[in-house]
Amino acid sequence: MSARVLVVGTADTKSAEISFLRERVAAAGGQSVFMDVGVLGHGEAVPDIANTQVAAAAGKTLQEVTDSGDENTAMALMAQGAATLAAQAWGEGRIDALLALGGTMGTDLALEVAGALPLGVPKVLLSTVAFSPLLPPQRIPPDMIMVLWAGGLYGLNSLCRSALSQAAGAAVGACRAAVAPTFSRPMVGMTSLGSSALKYMVRLTPALAERGYELAVFHTTGMGGRAFESLAAAGRFAAVMDFSLQELVNHLGGSIVSAGPDRLSGAGSAGIPQLVAPGATDMVDYPAWGTQPARFAGRPSHAHNRLIASVCIDPDMRREVARAIGERLGAAKGPTCLLLPRHGIEEWDRPGAPLHDPQGLSAFLEEMRRVAPAHVSVRELDAHINDDAFAAAALEVFDAWVAEGRVPAAVPR
Repeated sequence: MSARVLVVGTADTKSAEISFLRERVAAAGGQSVFMDVGVLGHGEAVPDIANTQVAAAAGKTLQEVTDSGDENTAMALMAQGAATLAAQAWGEGRIDALLALGGTMGTDLALEVAGALPLGVPKVLLSTVAFSPLLPPQRIPPDMIMVLWAGGLYGLNSLCRSALSQAAGAAVGACRAAVAPTFSRPMVGMTSLGSSALKYMVRLTPALAERGYELAVFHTTGMGGRAFESLAAAGRFAAVMDFSLQELVNHLGGSIVSAGPDRLSGAGSAGIPQLVAPGATDMVDYPAWGTQPARFAGRPSHAHNRLIASVCIDPDMRREVARAIGERLGAAKGPTCLLLPRHGIEEWDRPGAPLHDPQGLSAFLEEMRRVAPAHVSVRELDAHINDDAFAAAALEVFDAWVAEGRVPAAVPR
């Protein structure tokens, strides 16, 4: 496979580093396309895409960008132009991957550019703030590779060369090794929180495969939900089974384990048939190595591992979650079915388990019945979400939609 790597950086301040990076891309068997996003001058590295072109893509001259106010507004404009040109280059088949480098300014711009490229396009970010809490999770593409630019703030040295060469190799290697998704079979997008809390995919995976569908299950721990929403909004799924909405609760509860405010919106906006269930909407996640959110002090909690723990929300917030679900489903343009298991919505809420809260579940179901949009089919089930009866009900709705032509038919095995 070809390896045409779009290198994004500032020639005015990073020419030596960019030149070395381009050498390493070539040494790895790739071809670099350098986009200059600097605003202070030209530098020694000669770009393939000049900073004047980047500014023009944002509707400005380079001088207008420079005079826009300060470095923040200037780089925001360059980020807009760079993102536009990168998306255009990808759409026209002129690049295969992104490789960007920078400090906080360059990283801010690089996140904008990476966000303009589809999921599956290799994206490598060499940054002095890689993995830093300064980077908002919602701005990090789910498939981005980050490399810490150790010792690389100013000038080349052996540490800097090591980081640059690793990043170049990662970008070229990703191009050569990547197997692009084909979507040769209709794909069903499903969400889950893992087999400890939610188990329906164990039965649904072989059942959908027998029907000829490819199933992609997304782990709803923030980045997984973002990837799911991105693909759903792009119309990549024949249908979705969005059964784990815990990221929506995290967003409402202020947790860092969030997929952003648009969770439970992508499939609906694209008109994709969606089966929805309130899996794991009884809890808010927080880092197990940190402190439990003060808002939920005294509520039952469960440490899943040394990274992530969950605390059970109160009945008032359960009602708030129901309203948020109702609002999002109300905007859906395609067939929508809401499955409500009356006996529980995740494994830890069963009788005797640490998050068992029948009062909270009752409050949620009562509010959900009240706010469910009229055009949404609501099916209450005398079952727990992890019971076979739940999976059977989901398949019954799915099969009916296939028979009615709402979901594209597949070739059974």
